[in-house]
Amino acid sequence: MPIDPPMDIELPEASKKTRRSQIISTVVSPAVRLWLRSQVEQVERLEFKLVGGDRQILTGDIPSVSIAASHAVYQGLHLSEIQLEGRDIRFNLGQVFKGKPLRLLAPIPVVGQLWLTESDLQASLESSLLSNALRELVETLLKSGDRPNQTDSLKDREIHWQKINIDTDQLTLTGVITNPATLPIPIGIRAGLGLASHQELQLNPLQIELDPDQPPIHLDGFRIDLGSEVDIQELSLIPGRLICRGRLTVIP
Repeated sequence: MPIDPPMDIELPEASKKTRRSQIISTVVSPAVRLWLRSQVEQVERLEFKLVGGDRQILTGDIPSVSIAASHAVYQGLHLSEIQLEGRDIRFNLGQVFKGKPLRLLAPIPVVGQLWLTESDLQASLESSLLSNALRELVETLLKSGDRPNQTDSLKDREIHWQKINIDTDQLTLTGVITNPATLPIPIGIRAGLGLASHQELQLNPLQIELDPDQPPIHLDGFRIDLGSEVDIQELSLIPGRLICRGRLTVIP
């Protein structure tokens, strides 16, 4: 009469599967976490989940990674909440096994949502990424508003943004333009913010105040192209909060 094997004896295929799972948990997952952590300057909570078969992951191809993070800082930008999913992730598995950092081998399509509060944007005003973008925006707005003399007044001066307010479908930004030789000049931008397309933001209506002795510049329908890698599905501004949902292609 045949005797069933004891329950604690693994079958060969089960043993292989367990071994593959151990490799993923001890090598691949830590490498993914380290790479994600290296992309941000700080993060309060970071959770992720690898989705896919063990065999596929161990060929260097992760079908999907879901990510959730809170209070993260990316290139000086403060983000309250992040929910993302990256798909078809190819990485340097052989080098990871040798202790090398994880590196992406192909562009990754990412879908997800971002939540930013007014205090997030306030803290982000000091980042070079946002401050440089805002300066370029101001210079472009002045040229569009046919105020070349005011554009020249920005040369060799710095713009210090001081306060940002989020209202329903509208942003208000105030600051000062400084120069050691002159008194600070107040600057203010008030803009309705929406989508002109999946790749373009639209500022409408738009008002910029730069010279107290001249009337504000009014521009309607001013657009900002975000590039072909961006596909925004939803952009909502409610008092004190900005919510963005869409797709992004991450280029290695």
